[in-house]
Amino acid sequence: MKVWLYYVGKPRDAHANAMAGEYVKRAGRFTQCEMAEIHPARSRWWEKHASGRKVLLDPAGKAFSSPQFASLFERSGMEGKDVIFVIGGADGLPEAWRRHADLLLSLSPLTLPHELARVLLAEQIYRALATLRGHPYPR
Repeated sequence: MKVWLYYVGKPRDAHANAMAGEYVKRAGRFTQCEMAEIHPARSRWWEKHASGRKVLLDPAGKAFSSPQFASLFERSGMEGKDVIFVIGGADGLPEAWRRHADLLLSLSPLTLPHELARVLLAEQIYRALATLRGHPYPR
């Protein structure tokens, strides 16, 4: 299983970018984990990951607890599927991308800056993988 975290928009806040990068790096201890910027007009990320589990972040999506989020990785690992997350920019995600999603996920009912959402998602990815490996981080 590989984990991909795609985001729309240039990372403008160096501190938020460093925090997200640190959690992606930590998650990389458990499985290959990559984070990259994508451009709505040029990206066809769903074609690159046709067999993966595609999760789009959306305020109207389903809210998970941390244990429920970890079970997403557990199922994906057992099925041999990569997990692909996509975070929108200031204007959200293109409507046409929704049909490619296996899951719409909400991190919070609050409106979050997309850079902060990326940090929160990266941390939860690390937490989920650490939980599944019995690492003490998620205590």
